[in-house]
This record gives sequence, C-alpha cells and structure tokens, in this order.
Amino acid sequence: ISGDTQLAIMNSASASQLALGGERRSGQDIRDENVTAAVAVANIVKSSLGPVGLDKMIVDDVGDVTVTNDGATILKMLDVEHPAAKVLVELAQLQDAEVGDGTTSVVILAAEMLKVANSLIQDHIHPMTVVSGFRLACKQATKYIQDNLIMDVDELGKEGLLNAARTSMSSKIIGSDPEFFGNMVVDALTAVKRVNNKGEVKCSVKAVNVLKAHGGRAKESRLIEGYALNCVVASEQMPKRIVGAKIACLDFNLMKSKMKMGVQVLVEDPSKLDAIRQRELDITKERIAKILATGANVVLTTQGIDDMCLKYFVEAGAMAVRRVLKEDMKRIAKATGATMILTMSNMEGEESFEASLLGQAEEVIQERICDDELLIIQKPKAKSAASIILRGANDFMLDEMERSVHDALCVVKRVVESKVVVAGGGAVEAALSIYLENFATSLSSREQLAIAEYANALLVIPKTLAVNAAKDATDLVAKLRSFHNTSQTVKDKADLRWVGLDLIQGKVRDNKKAGVLEPAMSKIKQIKFATEATIAILRIDDFFKLQAERAQGGDQCYDDAVASGSLNG
Repeated sequence: ISGDTQLAIMNSASASQLALGGERRSGQDIRDENVTAAVAVANIVKSSLGPVGLDKMIVDDVGDVTVTNDGATILKMLDVEHPAAKVLVELAQLQDAEVGDGTTSVVILAAEMLKVANSLIQDHIHPMTVVSGFRLACKQATKYIQDNLIMDVDELGKEGLLNAARTSMSSKIIGSDPEFFGNMVVDALTAVKRVNNKGEVKCSVKAVNVLKAHGGRAKESRLIEGYALNCVVASEQMPKRIVGAKIACLDFNLMKSKMKMGVQVLVEDPSKLDAIRQRELDITKERIAKILATGANVVLTTQGIDDMCLKYFVEAGAMAVRRVLKEDMKRIAKATGATMILTMSNMEGEESFEASLLGQAEEVIQERICDDELLIIQKPKAKSAASIILRGANDFMLDEMERSVHDALCVVKRVVESKVVVAGGGAVEAALSIYLENFATSLSSREQLAIAEYANALLVIPKTLAVNAAKDATDLVAKLRSFHNTSQTVKDKADLRWVGLDLIQGKVRDNKKAGVLEPAMSKIKQIKFATEATIAILRIDDFFKLQAERAQGGDQCYDDAVASGSLNG
C-alpha cells in the first residue's frame, strides 16, 4: 500500500472515530467558513460607516426596539453564534472600551484582511508566512502614522478639539447640529479636566453625567456646571433652592428604628410599652439632630426617610433627598469633597457626625425640565463636575443621542490626553496603502505578497465611505491614491498627505483645512486590533464540535421504545 493510501485510511479512521462523538472540519474548509462568517458580520455594519451612513433597527427577544448606527451597539445586540464571528463582535467591544469610537471601521478592516489573507492561502502560501507578513505590515503602518501623519493639537488649539468632536458626530443623529453639540462636549470635558501627580492631563468621561428628558428639540439640550440628579426633595414643604450648600452623603436610612430580627423584649408593665416606642422614634431624631448640628443644609441618602423624620428637616429649613443612586452618590461625594458614610458609630461605640464629613457647593437647586424635576448641584467646591441634559422627541432618539454624545466625549478625551490627531476621510488608510506597497517591493522574501495584500485591504475604508455616500468609489480612491503617492515621492508636495475624501461634494480635499480630524490613537488601535483578530482566526486550521452525551436510550423515539418493549418495565 502506498504512503498516500495509508494516510487516507488513517484520516478516514480518525474522522469516523470522531464522528461518534462529534464532527470535525479542517484545512481550507474551516478557513473558508470562518472568513464567510466574519464577512457576514462586517456586511451588517458596512452601510453604517461614514457621515452618510444609515441606521439599523434591532428588535430584541422581548420586543424592545433600538435604532442606531454605532457598530459596537449593533453587534452587541445581535445573537452571534459562530465562533469566528464572535471574535469580531468582541473586537468591536474592545475598540469601544479602549477608544470609544471607530468600532465599525475596525470590524470592516478585520473582515477585509481575512478575505485577502484567505485568497493568499488558496494560492498555496503558508498561513504562517501570511501571519508574519501581516505582523510586519502592522508594525510599519503604526510607525509611519507616528512619524508622518500625526498633528499636534496644541498648534490647532480649541478648534482642533471641536473638529475632532464634530468629525465623531458627523455620522450620528446629532450630526445636523455639530457646532452646538461640539461646543457642549468640549466644554463639558474641559470642565472635568485635571492634572495628576505625574503632570499628565486626565479627563474622566464618567465625571460628565448625561441625563435624558422627553420633549423639546435637540437644540434645547443644555450643559450645566455641576452635577444633575434625577431626584427631587422628599417633601414639598422643603426649600427648593439653597445657596452655600453643605452636603451630607449618607448610605443608611433615616427611618423609625426597629428591633433587629430575633430580638425579643418582654414587657411586664404596659405603661413601659409606650416608652419603648417613643425611644425608637428618638434614636432617629437624635441622629438627624447631630447631622443638622454640624451646619448641614442638604442631606442625601441612598435609602429611605420616613414621613415622621421629614418633619425635622422641614423645621430646620434643610433639604433632604432620598433614594439617590449609589453611583451618583459616589460622584457627588468626590465632586463636593464629602465623605460617604455607612454608619454614625465611632470607635467608642457612640454615634457622632463631624463637620469635616460635609461637602460644599455654591448652590443646590431643584429645577423643572419638561415633565421631570431635577436636582442640580452647581459649582461643587472640591472638583469641577459637568452634566448634559439631552432633549428629544422619543426614547429611541434620546438613547441614540446619548450613545453619540458618549462617543464624542471619548474622542475628545483621547485627543486631550494624547494631544495628537490625524486627518480623517480615508486619508490615513490611503497613505498607508501607498507606503506599504512601496515597502513590500523592497523585501525579497515571501512576506512581500502578504504586505502588498495588506496594503490593498486598507483601502476598504475609503471605498466603503464612497459607496455609502453614493459616489464613484473607484474614481475617488484612484484620485486619493494619486495625491498620496505624490506626497510620498515629491518633497515639495508633502502637505498632500492630509488629503482625504469629501463625501458631500464627491471629491478629494485637504481634510486638515476642512477640520476632519480623528484621534491618532483611534487609527493606531484600529489597525493593531484588526490585525491581531485576523491573525487569531488565520491560525485556526481544525474545528472540532463535540456533541453532548445522552442518557442510555435517550435518543430513542416513542415508537422505537414501544417496539423494543422498554416501556413495559
């Protein structure tokens, strides 16, 4: 028997053995399947890329509707089963967590890289050659961006931040009012910007509280210097505005004190029963008196305050707010300099409350916005805070506005922290494509083919942008490549490296002058993440799916069981 025949017999034997407990697919079959699954996922979000991208409507298993064009949100809501497709879904989540924007681009890029890599493997190039070529291309691409394509934000000033925010919003529902929302987002993050001990500038997106209120136009949205809470005062008799607020943050309830479970009090004299009840009331009264004695005039608690106790706050002219979310309470404590306390007990076992535990703010006011009332803590003393109140026609619109504002906040945060941006509109991808094609020809190894295909795959971004804008993609991308080739070969024309697509007019333009800017970190992470995901899927050449074990006779149908007599006992 020849060697090939023996190998065929062994393969069929191993396949038949495995077929008893599951299935196996290997080689080119599983690669084709993985690529098909990845491309199917990318095709779902492809039409939502760019300033003229379209939205998707997703209805979940309980009938809730979501309308969005955010790649990470779309993929998160889809119930993807294929293992390779799940890699792309996780890739979008990773980009969202790391940068906050560019989730659609990274999925489209990864799918295109997989497609070109698979065609190379079909041409009998070893997968590991393709992998090493892609790694080298990724390394060269990120180095080229950092050396040649980045701009310093300090030179551009506040306008650079505004342009980055507008570019992020251009494809979103709030893209029709880029000036208004751009200024709002930049002002909000500038308010919470601070410098840490190492001298690094840090912005916390979580420090900007975003609230939604039905009714009104989108342009009626507003930015508040302070922290806005979706809560109201516990009693209508309390003041609605307090200037020079001293704020106590409590994480326990102010209700009538009750005996703990399992505690029994035996009373022989009925007259003493009333004294016990009175003492239960007095315990809470004493706690409130100790809090108010420190000068506190705003008391926030995460739990309840009963009606009997509210009377003491009303008499003192203080504001009490109950059922504040713990997450909000932590942020308020941080902003005002208050200490959030779980109990009033001290080391001696006695109850006390000190003035040092209080936070301070210039003003606390209750305002009516549409049908809702909000509590606004303005100009807290310890750290600045900002809140954005969004207005919109319905829930779908408000949810999408919130996602858009969050993406814009993340983009501005990355630009403020890294201080570098790149030109948008396909400029980076076209420049890298030309550079990597020239770099590939300088190599004398097999990786040359992989790098050339990698360069070709990067063009999927400008092509998709042009197709979504209903423009001639072939013509526009050819012009774009021509400009970037000139910028890299003619020294006097180096400024052409900022040239990208103008999708409204259907032509190429200088996107630096046009103000189409993106965080450099976003582009670098997109390329790195897409390459890593592609390599992870390319390395797979065998797929085993094991079947769940069944109980003895569990696969018999009823008729078979009757015929075999197993039901007769």
